Amino acid sequence: MLYQLYDWQRAAMQPWRAMADAANEFYGHPVSPLSWLPGSRNVAAAFDLMGRLTRRYERPAFGIRKVRSGGRDCAVKEVFVLDKPFCRLLHFAKAGAPPQPKVIVFAPLSGHFATLLRDTVKTLLADHDVWITDWLDAKEVPLAAGPFHFDDYVDTVREFLRHLGPEVHAVSVCQPTVPVLAAVSLMAAAGEPVPRSLTMMGGPIDTRSSPTAVNDFARHRPMSWFEAKVVQRVPMRYPGFMRRVYPGFLQFAGFVAMNPDRHVDSHVQYYQHLIEGDGESAQAHRRFYDEYNAVMDLPAEYYLETVERVFHQHLLPRGRLKVRGERVRPEAIRVSALFTIEGEIDDISGPGQTQAAHGLCKGIPAGSKEHYLAPGVGHYGIFSGRKFREMIYPRMRDFIARHDR
Repeated sequence: MLYQLYDWQRAAMQPWRAMADAANEFYGHPVSPLSWLPGSRNVAAAFDLMGRLTRRYERPAFGIRKVRSGGRDCAVKEVFVLDKPFCRLLHFAKAGAPPQPKVIVFAPLSGHFATLLRDTVKTLLADHDVWITDWLDAKEVPLAAGPFHFDDYVDTVREFLRHLGPEVHAVSVCQPTVPVLAAVSLMAAAGEPVPRSLTMMGGPIDTRSSPTAVNDFARHRPMSWFEAKVVQRVPMRYPGFMRRVYPGFLQFAGFVAMNPDRHVDSHVQYYQHLIEGDGESAQAHRRFYDEYNAVMDLPAEYYLETVERVFHQHLLPRGRLKVRGERVRPEAIRVSALFTIEGEIDDISGPGQTQAAHGLCKGIPAGSKEHYLAPGVGHYGIFSGRKFREMIYPRMRDFIARHDR
């Protein structure tokens, strides 16, 4: 019922959003007579902020049209290679690029769209042939498609890796480190070809190491609390009507609650930038929040099973994780190189949680394992921003190149 009430509230706000957009034009557009009135910038800024705080943010576009690769400018075209009910395999095809290492980026299924990794993809494209998992909003998936469990996630990883072949390099960012490690472990145990390398970035392999506020929040609440408080049914007007989901708006509330002062200050500064006419700073704010505010619903069964298996029972590091009845044995991985990356000030996956993969992957030779703790880097800085491009990516690029046999 909460989801339905939220959806009604959003619909009821639509006339007010339209009014705010119109008023912003009346008082802010340079050809409008009202824009010359005293205080018009303040009024326009207030309506602009109102519109942004109440609008619905849809899935952003990657918007990568061209990259510099192999010493030339290459046009980039998005091609969906595989289309599953909950996920699509997206290839960033580069026209005229030379042969380069194949990389698949496993994006998190944890609230934001895969476009959150736009900077990761664009940076990788300079030196690699790149694919990414493009997860779909669960409220857009009809109930007839069935549920999506943790085991289904692992199956999806295995299918995508099989499709790309053993010459691929796998990069997992945050949440997918666990199902990706599980999938590769099962493939290795079954004698299937596995990726040439695994790069795991800021993931919850073992949340008992340096637990964060996020880990504690999940660990100290029983599963019955999550069932009762965060799982909702999709409202009628969406294709996924009646599907059980963890709604995006509840996830967004959690994101903001982690650092409320920072978000308030950011919006106050945005208001000041508009008044001062600082268009560059205002546009930077819009770019960030257009991405940050775009959230998606998660399938409830997948979300609940992840909380239970990863954050409550710690099944993978304890050697007790099973997928479709088969025990996951990371020690079966022998030929994939392993590179783990963590941020020194990561407040979502603390230092040591991703590095725990080294102790589990005992079959990988020591010479094929690397770990990097990025100084002064938080969670999002691990995969985007200046520090990612200058400190982390060169190490990723060199690691992949060394193991691209």
